[in-house]
Amino acid sequence: MNKTEFIAAIATHSNSTKAEAARFVDSFISIVTETLQGGGEIRLVGFGSFKVKDVAARDARNPQTGKIIKVPATKRPRFSAGKELKEAANQHKKWVLAGVT
Repeated sequence: MNKTEFIAAIATHSNSTKAEAARFVDSFISIVTETLQGGGEIRLVGFGSFKVKDVAARDARNPQTGKIIKVPATKRPRFSAGKELKEAANQHKKWVLAGVT
């Protein structure tokens, strides 16, 4: 599902217009981005958490030349799924294992 399809699904699910849903999605993305830029974390119980993880500097090898290069330390955004989201994602697997398709 891409952003346009996601917006249409939210509009349908919430019985609102696509413009309202687009404003909601854009606001959500902006809030998550701003919070992570400020070093914060967003926890949505049952859904998951958005946070920034520090990644240490390391050495890597250029596959073309074989030369070792230094990769600087950086920060990366991370999403950790919550319990209910994990269970929902694995719901289909339970049915398949039970022999129901």
